[in-house]
Amino acid sequence: MHRSLVVAMTLLLLGACKHEMEPPDREARVSDAEARFAETRFDTLTWSSEDQRAMDGNAVFAAKCRNCHGTLGEGGTEYAAGRGLAVPSLVVREWALGDSLDAVRRRVFVGHASGMPTWGVAGISPREIDAVSFYVVESLRPEVLGSGG
Repeated sequence: MHRSLVVAMTLLLLGACKHEMEPPDREARVSDAEARFAETRFDTLTWSSEDQRAMDGNAVFAAKCRNCHGTLGEGGTEYAAGRGLAVPSLVVREWALGDSLDAVRRRVFVGHASGMPTWGVAGISPREIDAVSFYVVESLRPEVLGSGG
């Protein structure tokens, strides 16, 4: 009987607590991710082949990126629009990060205050970040832009 009284009192006290945990705002999360980013995270990664790296990247893209960026990376999906996100196309020639694997890895890790998740802190491993970045730069962009494939 004493134990149930302790449990009941604990639950009562927890219910009475008015402290609410507020997550940091998006800009603070991006700033934190930027502070944690280090290109050296990717220095020791090895792949059995570029094909395997691209296949793994395709799987990460399908699981984590496709809802917002679309199947071919064109952006502007209904999913993103429904959340008020203006998601850029990853496959236009003018995309500022498009020709740099390092820049894409950094963006995937750090995210963006306008809505891109901070995947490197809250979601995917450096290996997955490397794979998806490679997939976007070396497989997806050349295929869509007609400059390789």
